[in-house]
This record gives sequence, C-alpha cells and structure tokens, in this order.
Amino acid sequence: MMYTHPVLVRWSDIDSYDHVNNVRYFDYLQEARIAFLGQVTEATGDFFAQYPCVLVSQTVDYLRPILLRHPPYDVDVWIAAVGTSSYTLGSRIVDRSGESEDVYAKAESVIVAVDGTTHAKRALGDTERAALLKHVVTP
Repeated sequence: MMYTHPVLVRWSDIDSYDHVNNVRYFDYLQEARIAFLGQVTEATGDFFAQYPCVLVSQTVDYLRPILLRHPPYDVDVWIAAVGTSSYTLGSRIVDRSGESEDVYAKAESVIVAVDGTTHAKRALGDTERAALLKHVVTP
C-alpha cells in the first residue's frame, strides 16, 4: 500500500530564493513517515513507544524547487524492503494539483528497530514484521 500524506508549505519554509529551503523537505518526509508507520502497524497510541526505532539513513534527490502555493503537496510513502532488524521506506513529494503529476523530490529512508530502554538494535517483532511485509510496494 502506498500512503499519501498532504503537506502545506508554510511561509517560514521559504528561503531567499522564494522556494522551500532544502532542509524543510526532511520535515515533510518525516511528517508523512510518522503518519504512515502509525497506520501500517495499527499502533495504538504512541507508535515509537510500541515499536521503538530510529532513522539511520536518509537520502533525498531534489528534482525541482517547491514553491509557496495552495493546495498542499502530497508526500507518498511506501515500504521498499524489510530486513531482520531494519526496513527501508521509499518516499516522494508530488504535486497533483494540475493535469500531470509532478515529482519534486524522491527519498529513501532506512529505519532500524531498537530496544526502547537500551536503544540497542533489536530484531523486528513478528507482528511488526508482518505489518510491514503486507505493505511492501514497488512503485
């Protein structure tokens, strides 16, 4: 399942070149990632308390500048791969307001499961793994 999360560009996101500062792309991706993981795992309450994990790597390919406008841009998120103690999410920031679908950025995020107390790497639990595997997508 590919998940879509709308993000609004805030005035404070705009830099001196009149487009979204590249660091803000990470904020948009994080916002969508957290919403997606909560939904995928059907977490009740705090996702991170139920399934402790950390972001260990994120790469972003900037394809075009995001501008201040309305309606919101979409951030698509999906599970790209599941390992023993980690999983990879694919993401993209998309404008679907016109007749075409314009992709502004593509990202890959690697998440590692950790123990909530010691923060040591742990194997994915059976329930967690099953939920993630059900949502693997090849876009």
